[in-house]
Amino acid sequence: MEEEMMYEMRIPAGVTESMVAHVVRDFDVELKPTEEGPIFYGKKEVLENVQDYIVKALNQRLRELEEGGKK
Repeated sequence: MEEEMMYEMRIPAGVTESMVAHVVRDFDVELKPTEEGPIFYGKKEVLENVQDYIVKALNQRLRELEEGGKK
């Protein structure tokens, strides 16, 4: 049986510690340190789900900030 390839994903700027904690807790990925900063390490499909979560979480945060500025 062939072992599934593992991939790395850089953590984009703006991702909060709580988002990282959520990803590590709820997705099957590892948080690994590198010289360029921490990365998520896991299967491609899982990292794609992580990316979707991060995009949604950052968009939600932007909406919250925009609404806060309108008051």
